[in-house]
Amino acid sequence: MPGKMTSVASKGLMGLRFLETTHSGKEKGSWSSIEKMFNQHSVDGKLSRDNFGLCIGMVRESKDFAGELFDALARRRNISVKDGITRDELRMFWEDMTNEDIEARLQIFFDMCDKNGDGKLSEEEVKEVIVLSASVNKLANFKQNAATYASLIMEKLDPDHLGYIKMWQLETLLKAVVKSDDKSLSKETKSLTRTMIPKRYQTPLNKFINRTKELIIEYWKRIWVIMLWLAINLGLFLWKYFQYRNRGAYQIMGECLCFAKGAAETLKFNMALILIPVCRRILTKLRSTFLSQSIPFDDNINFHKLFASAIAIMTLLHVLMHLTCDFPRLVSCPNEKFMRILGDDFSFKQPTYLDLVKSIPGVTGILMIIIMAFSFTLATHHFRRNVIKLPWPINHLAGFNSFWYVHHLLLVVYALLVVHGYFLFLTHDWHKKTTWMYIAVPILLYATERTYSIFNESNHRVKILKATIYKGNVLALRMSKPEGFEYKSGMYLFVKCPDISRFEWHPFSITSAPGDDYLSVHIRSLGDWTRALRDRFEKVCKQENTQSKSGDLVKKETKGISDEELQSRYPKILIKGPYGAPSQNFDDYDILLLIGLGIGATPFISILKDLLNKIELNDIEAGSRGSSPSSELNGNGLRRAYFYWATGEQGSFEWFKGVMDDIAEHDKHHIIEMHNHLTSVHGEGDARSALISIIQQLQLAKNGVDVLSECRIKTHFGRPNWKKVFSDLASRHQSSRIGVFYCGTAALTKKLKELCQEYTLNTSTRFDFHKENF
Repeated sequence: MPGKMTSVASKGLMGLRFLETTHSGKEKGSWSSIEKMFNQHSVDGKLSRDNFGLCIGMVRESKDFAGELFDALARRRNISVKDGITRDELRMFWEDMTNEDIEARLQIFFDMCDKNGDGKLSEEEVKEVIVLSASVNKLANFKQNAATYASLIMEKLDPDHLGYIKMWQLETLLKAVVKSDDKSLSKETKSLTRTMIPKRYQTPLNKFINRTKELIIEYWKRIWVIMLWLAINLGLFLWKYFQYRNRGAYQIMGECLCFAKGAAETLKFNMALILIPVCRRILTKLRSTFLSQSIPFDDNINFHKLFASAIAIMTLLHVLMHLTCDFPRLVSCPNEKFMRILGDDFSFKQPTYLDLVKSIPGVTGILMIIIMAFSFTLATHHFRRNVIKLPWPINHLAGFNSFWYVHHLLLVVYALLVVHGYFLFLTHDWHKKTTWMYIAVPILLYATERTYSIFNESNHRVKILKATIYKGNVLALRMSKPEGFEYKSGMYLFVKCPDISRFEWHPFSITSAPGDDYLSVHIRSLGDWTRALRDRFEKVCKQENTQSKSGDLVKKETKGISDEELQSRYPKILIKGPYGAPSQNFDDYDILLLIGLGIGATPFISILKDLLNKIELNDIEAGSRGSSPSSELNGNGLRRAYFYWATGEQGSFEWFKGVMDDIAEHDKHHIIEMHNHLTSVHGEGDARSALISIIQQLQLAKNGVDVLSECRIKTHFGRPNWKKVFSDLASRHQSSRIGVFYCGTAALTKKLKELCQEYTLNTSTRFDFHKENF
């Protein structure tokens, strides 16, 4: 029997937490908050069994579990709860539940299992607890097989077939699980202590210097590009500013004219520059050149947004200077002075304010402002991601489709910009009208790339070899690989379905490996286009007998048929690419940390397949030489890859089940380490998932298959403890450089970046962070 732990950290991991004491993500563990809830939900000073869960902060789906907990605590305290419990009795319940002693918490769990108090558990009672645990953890498939798993426990603990097991047997089994987790934590804590380098943080000054140094080392590519960009913008602005300060027009319009012209010059520069980051084909080619050593091609979308911000700011400055300052001064200038200084520029006729607005520069300027404001607004996060909900009939203005189509109106802006720049008021020589000079080359590059895609579209069509629809609204397409389609793991391609839209291309990570003779993508239905694509394939998919042992993990799939007439039944699919992405640089590192959330695992599946192919090739070559296979991959030098995949749906594991089984079977040297996390299940050490953990270990020991994923890779419960992940890697790989690649929601990006910086500063291990951007 393990004694009470003295370490708070150890208790936190070892102790079974009976309550998910959270509300909106904030701790609600204090008695004062519980007391407040008691006042809200009690009637005549008594709290009913039904309201107990609400009072202690359990979510509504845990109502049954809360009721069972209520009964167990009442039996433990020998309290009659027919009419509910008083405030003082609730206080006793709360003290039992928050007791950090391991034995105390385990005993409550056992009291819940042993409803009649005879110290025995029948197979039916075990099944009831399993059903309860599955329900609380949103495991419908697991729940349907509760009887099977109850038999598994009875087989382990009731070898004499008595029809029941003793409480002490289950207690021993459960504590073995908890003890195993504690040993792992203790080992990691000691390892981290050995790797920490506190000398670097002796003073605040040293801390600041080291942090600044690390930021420069990590972001030096961005820094020098942004500094160069700022310098060019400043140089252009000052050049035009002083040029017009020395002209006669300055005597009438003053500083306003200088600021307007300076803003216009930087505006032209950024209007040219903003097209470069979206020339994806060109950037993909440049990634494989020496330029990738000094230019951050991974930040192309970020730079595109940066240039857009500069355009917005300079446009606003340019317009305000003209409309509120230049024009009023121009029209109010004494006629004699105007004719003497600017008469020749305006055909010796002083314009009115309306004349200036109605002029070609005025009209084109207003049209550009309207189109740019509209396009920029729909490109913001809230509109593009459909976060904002607009009322009918303008509800269609929010979403990716609106952003995509309206963004193409900016082509009109470029035409207007050339006209606007040609009919300037104060410039007459053609070679001084430089707008077209700025944008000619970028427009040519962009037009060439788009034209190439349009005229080469007939070569983009692929045959559907296999289509599978998985639970979780994920469509997996296996397609023929076009001749000459060469790519690296981590790259992505664009997909178009003309049956849905003739113009829309959508990016998806390639999930096949470069060595495969096919292409594959996994597409989750999140928007109108992806839902329409899934629906079209679902109509022609034949439901096979693929129902697994775990219940309703059903997939629908169709395999391509060589007959062209039958092939025509499937939606026409076009692809273009491949295009470069941050993940393709994975081979720059000896050690990889790959992190995917939900469908964000897709870019890393290609990497894992690629690594697995190299592992198998390495083993074959070693066998032909009669030597032992190397622990490193030939031609790569990779020593270890860690893959963390967190998903909220049990059915998600079906997406890449084959890959995970292949890794478990062929990766004999454990180069790839898989960590699958099911976030719907309460964390390891919580009573609501305790029996699931036991069943998982029994099943793994029996046939090597995980009960949740149905593959040979063990599934972890809850979200990964990222701090623990980084500390473990820092202790395992001291003085190493680890590439951290992430694809998922923006919410986790900041935390991972901070952890990379923290452990780079605090340990001898360097963590380089990369995030997927499409």
